[in-house]
Amino acid sequence: MSPLKENKEIKALLHLIDDPDEDVYKTVSEKLVSFGKEIIPNLEHLWENIHNEDLQERIELLIHRVHFRDLTQEFSQWAQYPTDLIEGAIIVAKYNYPDMQADTVRQEIEKIRRNTWLELNNYLTPIEKINVVNSIFYNYYKHKGVEISYDKPEDFLINKTLESRKGNAISNGIIYLGLCHLLDIPLRAVNIPRQFILGYMQHDYETVVPSVNPADNIVFFVDPLNGQLYSHKDIENYFKRLSVPPVASYYRPLNNKKVIQFLLDELAKCFDNDRNYYKMDELLSLSSLLDQ
Repeated sequence: MSPLKENKEIKALLHLIDDPDEDVYKTVSEKLVSFGKEIIPNLEHLWENIHNEDLQERIELLIHRVHFRDLTQEFSQWAQYPTDLIEGAIIVAKYNYPDMQADTVRQEIEKIRRNTWLELNNYLTPIEKINVVNSIFYNYYKHKGVEISYDKPEDFLINKTLESRKGNAISNGIIYLGLCHLLDIPLRAVNIPRQFILGYMQHDYETVVPSVNPADNIVFFVDPLNGQLYSHKDIENYFKRLSVPPVASYYRPLNNKKVIQFLLDELAKCFDNDRNYYKMDELLSLSSLLDQ
């Protein structure tokens, strides 16, 4: 990315970054952010050439705001046509890693897809198909599941999960769903409370009359933490342990928007502290974009 040519206006704005008057700083920062990502090299150059930590922190925050502005636009576009779940997860990962390479993520998923596809055939039962996916994903590629921890935002992010081969149920689950979508395996996330669980759907579930209980469209369940399969009985027992009635809406498949919204809401909890509260707010504002 080449820096913006430093004309008089940009020079003056950069010079005013350390203005102690909050109103002046607010005006200056809004103007700089409005230039978009072309201003980032100028800000980075300034950061490298000053030795004042408070001022460096201001510049870091400005760079973050520029990235966030671009990310919000990207999210709004994705939300209009949310057909690609992996794309949604890549945009979320860019919140923490604005310079990440989306192609690297896609190439890695394509490698796993190809190896899985070689082992599949049309004569396999649904359980046999999922056993093949599990065998490649968890045994051959050694993907591990880790419990959700709000101290570890990287466990939620698709690029880090693929890189370290470990993720929580949500990031593993999104990769697993993306793979199954590419392989024409009818797997969907379902709305089971306090879990991120996938359901293997009947092939005709999208054409079934809405009055049918959504649970009847699910053949069995998959836990993306480790690939474990669960029966309807297992899920009913889970509801009993929670003392929650198993209402029909819990078995409804979640669309891509809802999956990414769940990811954003959970990731936001990683920043529930004074220092990072603005990040929590930003992630929840992205999540609310998906309500529209």
